[in-house]
Amino acid sequence: MKAVLKAFAFLICIVVAVSLVMVIWIRSRGISAKEQPGRLETNIARTMRGLAVPRSARDLKNPVVKDQDVMAEAMAHYADHCATCHANDGSGNTDIGRGLYPKPPDMRLAATQALTDGELFFIIENGVRLTGMPAWSTGTEDGRVESWKLVHFIRELPKLTPEQIEQMKAMNPRSPDEIRQEMEEEKFLQGGTNPSKPHRPLHKH
Repeated sequence: MKAVLKAFAFLICIVVAVSLVMVIWIRSRGISAKEQPGRLETNIARTMRGLAVPRSARDLKNPVVKDQDVMAEAMAHYADHCATCHANDGSGNTDIGRGLYPKPPDMRLAATQALTDGELFFIIENGVRLTGMPAWSTGTEDGRVESWKLVHFIRELPKLTPEQIEQMKAMNPRSPDEIRQEMEEEKFLQGGTNPSKPHRPLHKH
């Protein structure tokens, strides 16, 4: 019994020591989202992500048959919903992506491509806590089908051509300034006044 109590006390001491080190480390560095997670933190996060996906979900097979129509729909869906953070090429190199902590993964690399279809589907549907990845589930069968189509598209990210990436730019969400400029140009074409120069964004990166 004494040995168990000693072991328990030792464990408590380790937890307290680690907690103190973390507090000191955070206070010295701050909690800026600009920082890049270190290797240890990255490995822990990936391990926790793996543990958070139920085995029943990891073993799921993609029920959607891959064809040209499916891939075209998935590309448009990805460009409209996902590229803002993940970039058209899957690199995560966007204004929003660079500002997140942790940064979006480069989904072309093995850390993402090695996940099972079921794991990718579960992450799309349920999101990942303590990251910028939201849960996209609509709770409908149509929504689940759309997520499975995205899984197919994620598999294609390492093989996207420059032409496909350029094509996706037209599918990306437009900013308010772009919409305003388009409306002014349309007004001009219909006989209105000359379109003004593009408005400067209030906050320029």
